Amino acid sequence: MFDYIDLMTKLSVANDKKIVLIVMDGLGGCELEQGGKTELAAANTPNLDELAKGGVCGLSDPIAPGFTPGSGPAHLSLFGYDPIRYEIGRGILAASGIGFELERTDVAARGNFATIGDGGEVTDRRAGRISTEKNAELCELLGGIEIDGVKIFVKPVKDHRCVAVFRGEGLGGDVADSDPQFVGKKPLKLAARSAGSEKTAEIANKFIEVVFDRLKGLQPANGMLMRGFDGFPSIPKMADVTKMNPGCIAVYPDYKGIARIIGMQVYEAGETVADEVECLKENFADHDFFYLHVKKTDSYGEDGNFDAKVHVIEELDAALPGIVGLKPDVIMVTGDHSTPALLKSHSWHPVPVLLNSDVCRRDAETRFDELACVSGGLGRVPSVSLMPLMMSNAAKLLKFGA
Repeated sequence: MFDYIDLMTKLSVANDKKIVLIVMDGLGGCELEQGGKTELAAANTPNLDELAKGGVCGLSDPIAPGFTPGSGPAHLSLFGYDPIRYEIGRGILAASGIGFELERTDVAARGNFATIGDGGEVTDRRAGRISTEKNAELCELLGGIEIDGVKIFVKPVKDHRCVAVFRGEGLGGDVADSDPQFVGKKPLKLAARSAGSEKTAEIANKFIEVVFDRLKGLQPANGMLMRGFDGFPSIPKMADVTKMNPGCIAVYPDYKGIARIIGMQVYEAGETVADEVECLKENFADHDFFYLHVKKTDSYGEDGNFDAKVHVIEELDAALPGIVGLKPDVIMVTGDHSTPALLKSHSWHPVPVLLNSDVCRRDAETRFDELACVSGGLGRVPSVSLMPLMMSNAAKLLKFGA
């Protein structure tokens, strides 16, 4: 994959033009049966369709064709960062997302409270999506753990997700996950993938034993699955790369986390799409780039709830006139990855993209869905190219070469 960071840093220029990037998490879908419709195609989206009529559509690959991305690398790609070069573990994103003050030597991992059966197998990877309030109670039970001189902080994130931060000497973040990714299987033993992380894996396995002991007998959350181990990242700031002043409007902590790591100002925006759009209106004058993230398209996709995912898409569509009415110079609507309800998970399918600006080369599409995007004028592009496309449409990139 071509690395755009150095080139964008060299060619970017500041101006007053404004860009709004709307990310419906897990937007891409699949038909439930042959001849059916995807979630996006099934949704009633007159405002998105109107935006498509004045813009250009296409598909993007967050990593490369055939590779299923996690949310972290998928978002980094959207912001113009090569997700292979700038890989950030989900634990760091979660810790940053809740505003935890990380130290340079810390290692963080994301935890999922889970339901474990009598035979030790995972029966629910998300413990029935327990409430954030219940999550906080469980994290309190796991407070004050110190193992072999390493302090471990366990903090609630949202719903069933928490974060564990390991603080001590000689820790590395290259540790494989314990989450088997499927129900009916036992959690995996945490294993170092390189010599510098062997101490972390040893401490983390002892930590998991303590966790299971303290949660024993509780329902539905009587265990924890861990993934996304990583140390403190070193990554260029978005403002330095793009000369833009970026703002983030998101509900879910992990996406606030990645925004903070690359230097966006993060706003607290309530819980609904309408809340997020209101936040955008209130702060529109203060930034020339906004990232607005909608989470529940992904959550319902992972739950296999086709109709609920359709409803969230329609909720965004109903709120879209409030964004268009602000008259940003460039609007892009896309997802970070696909999460078809058919599969109940992230997938490798390319992601629908809609770009609208006064200077885009319009195509003939009048709908915004996967079928229209297959034929759209953008074609099929790597997601990492979407940031320079937005910037070029806002005259924020100089010509390369003589």
